Amino acid sequence: MLRHLNTNSLTNILFLFNRVWKEHCFPSNWREAIVIPILKPGKVTTDPLSYCPIALTSCFCKTFERMVNTRLVYVLEKEKCISPLQSRFRKGRSTIDNLVFLESQIRDAFVKRNHLVSLFFDIEKAYDRTWRYGILRNMYDFGLRGNLPIFIFNFLAVRYFNVRIGHSFSHKFMQDQGVPQRSVLSVTFFNIHMSSILHHLPSTFNVRNALC
Repeated sequence: MLRHLNTNSLTNILFLFNRVWKEHCFPSNWREAIVIPILKPGKVTTDPLSYCPIALTSCFCKTFERMVNTRLVYVLEKEKCISPLQSRFRKGRSTIDNLVFLESQIRDAFVKRNHLVSLFFDIEKAYDRTWRYGILRNMYDFGLRGNLPIFIFNFLAVRYFNVRIGHSFSHKFMQDQGVPQRSVLSVTFFNIHMSSILHHLPSTFNVRNALC
């Protein structure tokens, strides 16, 4: 829809974005979402954990998120803030890279008759449990200053959501922890936070981390 607006409308939207960025006036409805539960394949309908929450947020906010995320990812990659051990959610990379490396390590250990230890784990409700302060702290440690961390702080401030099932809406809930589900920026936030863990591993460790 936004792509088909005329020049005057797009100019006004750009003016709004610049105000949000420079004056730190974050629209309150950008912190609100409508959550639609989608049943996971092969799951039972009676179990609430069988559903994946999809959050619908402001189109303006998502557009601005994409702009901010493009710049943020560029800086993170340029300054090598993200650990090279991370492959998921990175341009030109995928978890296939980690799997290929693991396979080569297995074959090498087999040929040399050595032992190879691998640890696999899945972080349950990863986005819901991502520490907001930790993200801001990581960004500060990366040397990010100015309007960017202020925007991130305002973006992650107390958020609200309603659950919609069919044409019915629940009352409003407050989300004071984690990062928004299916947000454009949430993937980058998660990578930032996970990278801080990998940076603390001893350099003698031969580790490959596949974020799934």
